[in-house]
Amino acid sequence: MNAFLADLRLAWLLTKGSDRREWWRVGLTAVGAALTTGIGLGVVALLSLDGFYSVSFGSGLFDSPSDRRNVSLALGLLLIPVLGFLGQCARIGAVHRDRRLAALRLAGAGPWQVRRIAALESGLACLAGAVVATAAVVPLLPSPATDWAGVVLVGVAVPVLGAGVSAVALRRVVADPLGRVRRVRPVRGPGRLFGTATRLLTVTVVAIALTPVFGSPVSFGLGPVTVLVLAVLFSLIAIWLSGASSRQLGEGFAAGTSRPALLIAAERLREDPWSTARTHAALLLVTVVGSGFAGVRQILLAGLADMRREGRLGTRMSYYTTGIDLTAAAILVAFALALTALAVGTAESLATRRRGLAAQAAAGVPHAVLARALLLETALPLLPAITVAGLGGTVISAWYGAAVSEHTDVPVPYAALLVPVGVYAACVLAAATSLPLLRRSVRPGELRYA
Repeated sequence: MNAFLADLRLAWLLTKGSDRREWWRVGLTAVGAALTTGIGLGVVALLSLDGFYSVSFGSGLFDSPSDRRNVSLALGLLLIPVLGFLGQCARIGAVHRDRRLAALRLAGAGPWQVRRIAALESGLACLAGAVVATAAVVPLLPSPATDWAGVVLVGVAVPVLGAGVSAVALRRVVADPLGRVRRVRPVRGPGRLFGTATRLLTVTVVAIALTPVFGSPVSFGLGPVTVLVLAVLFSLIAIWLSGASSRQLGEGFAAGTSRPALLIAAERLREDPWSTARTHAALLLVTVVGSGFAGVRQILLAGLADMRREGRLGTRMSYYTTGIDLTAAAILVAFALALTALAVGTAESLATRRRGLAAQAAAGVPHAVLARALLLETALPLLPAITVAGLGGTVISAWYGAAVSEHTDVPVPYAALLVPVGVYAACVLAAATSLPLLRRSVRPGELRYA
C-alpha cells in the first residue's frame, strides 16, 4: 500500500510538472475519459428507469424497458473505440516521457514500477475528465434516472479502467537508464489467442449457416448473434490482413522499387508489420459495422416505406427513424474516435522515430519524401484491410436482405459499398494531420539524443 501511494505521488508530481507538449497528452486522455463517463452515465440513467416511463425526446424510443436495454447495449459498444483511443494516448505519452522515465530508472525504479507510474499518470488525467463529465451530465439527468450508486460507480471505474488500459498499452515499453525508450514488439503475428478466436467464430458462423432456422422463431433470436459474430469475424480477418499485407508489401516494394518515399515506407512496414494492424483494429471494426449498417439501413427504410403505403406500420414512422438515426450517430461517433486514434497513433510513431527521421533529413532526404513515406505507411496496408472490412459489411447487409426478402422488396445494398471508400479517404486525411509534427521531428537538435 505504501509503495502504491508513493507511486501515485510521483505520478501526480510528474503530471503537475508537465510541459506544454505533455499537456496535449493529458488533455486528450481527459477527453477520452469524459466520453467514457458520459456513456457510462447514460447507460446508468436508462437502466435505472423502472417499467414504462415517458421520455420527452426520442419519439417514444426510450419509453419501454426493452427499448432502453437495446439503447444501453448500443451505448456500451461505444466504449470499444473510446478505450482504444485511451490506449493510443498512453503510448504517445510514454514516448514524450522517456527522459523522465529514464531518470526514475537511474534512481532505482524497475521497469514495472516505471510502467505503473506512467499508467497512474493516465489514471489522474482520466479522473479529471470523469469529474468534469459527471458535473456536466448529472444535472441533465431526469430525477427518476439519477441512480447515485451507479453515478459513483462510473466515476470510480473510469479512472481505474483508464489506468488499466494504459498499463496494457505500455506493457511493451521499456525505458532504459540512458534515456532511450525501446519497444519490445512481437516478432511473430498476433498470437494464439487471436487465431483461436478466429477459428471459434468461423465454426460459429458455419454452425448458424447450417441450422435450418429460416421462417422459425429461432431465426429472430439468432439474428443479432449472427450479426455480432460476423462483424467480429470479418474485423479479425481484416486486422490479420493488415499485418500480413504490411509484411508482404514491405518486402515486395523494398526489393523492386527505386522511388525513395516508397522505399522508406516499405522498409518501415517490413521492420514492424503488425504495428499497423494494432493501430487499425478499432477502425476496421467500425468499418465492418458501418458498412453493414449502411446496407441494412437502406433495406430497412425501403421496407418501412412499403409498410406505410400498405397501412401495415404498427406505430408512427418517427419511432423507427429515430432509432435508425441514433444508431447512425453512434457509429459516426465511434468512427470519429477511431480516426482520432489513428491520427494519435501516427503521431506516436513519428515521435518514436524522431531521431531516425532527423538523421535521414540531415543526410539530405527532402521533407516532401519523408511526408509521402509517412502517408504510404498508412495507405498501403490499409487498402486491402478496408476492402475486406467493407465486403464483410456488405455480406452482413446481404444476409439481412435475404432474411427479410419474404416480407418486402429488398433493394440492392449499394450503400454498404460506398462506406469503405469514404473511410479510406478519411484515414489518409487523418494520417496527414501528423505532417506538421514531422517538420518538428526532423530538426537537427534531435540528433543530440541519438
